Amino acid sequence: MGSVNKRWLILLLIVLAGCGGMMDDLAPSGSDKRPPVQCDITGTSVCQIAPDFALPDTLGGSVTLSSELTTTNTKGVVLYFTMWCSSCRDDMIAMRNFFSAFPNVHFIAVDYVSGSAAVAAQSQSANGFSDFIVLADTQRNVMNLYQAQMGTTVVIDRAGVVRMNESYKDGARLQAALSSLP
Repeated sequence: MGSVNKRWLILLLIVLAGCGGMMDDLAPSGSDKRPPVQCDITGTSVCQIAPDFALPDTLGGSVTLSSELTTTNTKGVVLYFTMWCSSCRDDMIAMRNFFSAFPNVHFIAVDYVSGSAAVAAQSQSANGFSDFIVLADTQRNVMNLYQAQMGTTVVIDRAGVVRMNESYKDGARLQAALSSLP
């Protein structure tokens, strides 16, 4: 073996020796080591009671989560956190497919970038989403409350229990969550 190859081998062994405890990474246990979620308390994790909020909408009113959940025949609410980028628009277009299949669910876009309800209304109109309720989270309070980011989708059932809180992907998990609403 040449001296250059020996140096690389020695360097590789030193690097690997510095990776003590890496067997856990190579052979994971498969167990979830996150702390367990306590259900039936106020929080934003699945099985927790969704915290209420009030935000201005693009129609000049104010919307609370509790008022949306107590509307006659409502089975639940979907919150979708948007910044009107192309990915958000694509997700919202895909969500329209669920409108007719789940007519008793309120689909609400939470705009956390526009800075005012008036600017959120302009973004809503410019992007063609007059069929969505759009709320202006101008101080990002609800975004922070729900630990959301662009594309976060939260499903809350009529009783106020969080059924899903994750980034929108292809709609399969959203459809499953909506189908399971009591």
